[in-house]
Amino acid sequence: MQEKDVLRRFLFDGLAVRGEWLNITASWQAAKQHHPYPEAVMQLLGEALAAATLLSAIIKFDGNLILQAQGNGSLKSLVAQSTNKLEIRGWARCDDAVTGKSLAELLGSGRLALTIEPAIGKPYQGIVPLTGSNLSQAVETYFSQSEQLKTRLWIFANQTQATALFIQELPAQKNEKTREDWQRIEALANTISEQELLSLSCEEVLHRLFNEEQVRLFSAEPISFKCRCSAEKVATTLVSLGRETVDKILAEQGEIIADCEFCSSKYHFDKIDIARVFSKALVHADSKTQH
Repeated sequence: MQEKDVLRRFLFDGLAVRGEWLNITASWQAAKQHHPYPEAVMQLLGEALAAATLLSAIIKFDGNLILQAQGNGSLKSLVAQSTNKLEIRGWARCDDAVTGKSLAELLGSGRLALTIEPAIGKPYQGIVPLTGSNLSQAVETYFSQSEQLKTRLWIFANQTQATALFIQELPAQKNEKTREDWQRIEALANTISEQELLSLSCEEVLHRLFNEEQVRLFSAEPISFKCRCSAEKVATTLVSLGRETVDKILAEQGEIIADCEFCSSKYHFDKIDIARVFSKALVHADSKTQH
């Protein structure tokens, strides 16, 4: 039976290669229920969420990882986020009429950005041109340019779930054996089909691909959908705009409504709410000054 909403890491004993497998089902359903995107966009968002989850398990950080693709096609922007705790959310921005199905057709020419927002410290970002016919190839390009480690990804999504398989060479002294080992593992992994990856369990996938290798599989790590929006965060944004700007918006619209692009929650602020927000911010600023 296929495990749902988990990530599994694995290693090849005696080889300088590591890997990961994941499935997102309930978390994928929770993420997409807020968005009536066209089917092609929805599928690509599922792939992006799977990719972001993989990346958040590969890269060591404490905070939030953002995978964003931007282009000049009918799909303008695609954003997938995952915390180091594998809590995911995502959204897309597209034209009413979407043309194409592949990554290149939907996004056109553009770029792929990977941003890490650590809990402590400054964010850092890597950007590469949006290349390849699918998201897997685009992320592989990022790894080849940023980490310079051989990396392969297979990511598939449908309306029910998204699954992914990842292999990467470990930093090691390069020699003929390590090159042959990588070529063998890559060739075996490349025989996986979309149907197999979407239907088989992690153990079944690894047995199907690497039954003659010594594979060490680690415990499952849970994946979940979680949106981190809140009225407090919106209030902080409003304060950053300044009282004059916010009052001008209030005068024009009567109230301020903020929509969360990830979960579609709405936050309403009227004149009384705004007065309270700025009063609280002023008290907080005075308190910091006194200390």
